[in-house]
Amino acid sequence: MESTGCYIGLDIGGTKTMVKAIDAKGHEIALYKEATPLDFDEGISLLHTLIEKVAANHDIKGIGAAIGGPLDADKGIVSPLHQPQWRNIPLKNIMEERWQCPFHVDVDTNVAAVAEYHLGNYQASRFLYITLSTGMGGGFLIDGKIYQGLSHPEIAHQAISHCYDSHDMMQRISCECGTNDCLEAMVSGNGIKRLYLKSAENLNEKEWSEVGYNLGQGLRNIATILSPEIIVFGGGVALGGGQALLDHAQKVLNEKLKLVKAPKLVLSQLGYNTALEGALCFAKGMHLPQKQQAAMGV
Repeated sequence: MESTGCYIGLDIGGTKTMVKAIDAKGHEIALYKEATPLDFDEGISLLHTLIEKVAANHDIKGIGAAIGGPLDADKGIVSPLHQPQWRNIPLKNIMEERWQCPFHVDVDTNVAAVAEYHLGNYQASRFLYITLSTGMGGGFLIDGKIYQGLSHPEIAHQAISHCYDSHDMMQRISCECGTNDCLEAMVSGNGIKRLYLKSAENLNEKEWSEVGYNLGQGLRNIATILSPEIIVFGGGVALGGGQALLDHAQKVLNEKLKLVKAPKLVLSQLGYNTALEGALCFAKGMHLPQKQQAAMGV
């Protein structure tokens, strides 16, 4: 009996790699999760092995991938910051040559944004997804399509007016990008550890309110410039802080925004697998213009 086709999604993280296959109706065929090897050759070999396993003799119709930046999405050349042996890797060429099917890759936050938008059935014309985890990043969609700009917009690396009075606290506001006062340095998992000398899950109510205030200050800038109708949050810090964190940030927006309407802030509907589900959307071409989708039979 001839096998049916499948689509495969790859979530290639600095510490873990997830690979999932679905059939044409969206039903899961298989899912595997493995630690990401430090060595590049081992990493590529693992991807090929897992793709073969999840495909389970199905004809592969497309592969999508989420990975850390920076990268060239059009050419599929990747250099993920947290995988030092992956520099200027022509991942698209490697995958299309090996598997003889379309391959699409983008920054993990863009991929996650596509998943939230399409699988969450949002209709917003201007949609922003923010992941708040070890670090911070975002993906901005206009009419359901990724806004790239000259390069991937780094919403986490804006300077904000923060709420700290202590000189000792202010000395700790250094960002991993190499400068000070970035939003990420105050609200991400790593930033929280530097500021409060403990992990996010151990923050008390007052400390969470400070994180929420600073997040609101950053969102105030974003809302003023991009005017998103809705902002969806994923990642461990956002999901750990929960609705209370978003309520603190929403309060800042409602009080401080004067010339633009405050966007609605909501938590992710997809939990921790947003990028993987987005990679499957990419495999099916859901991020592409309608003409290209039609050509792929989507």
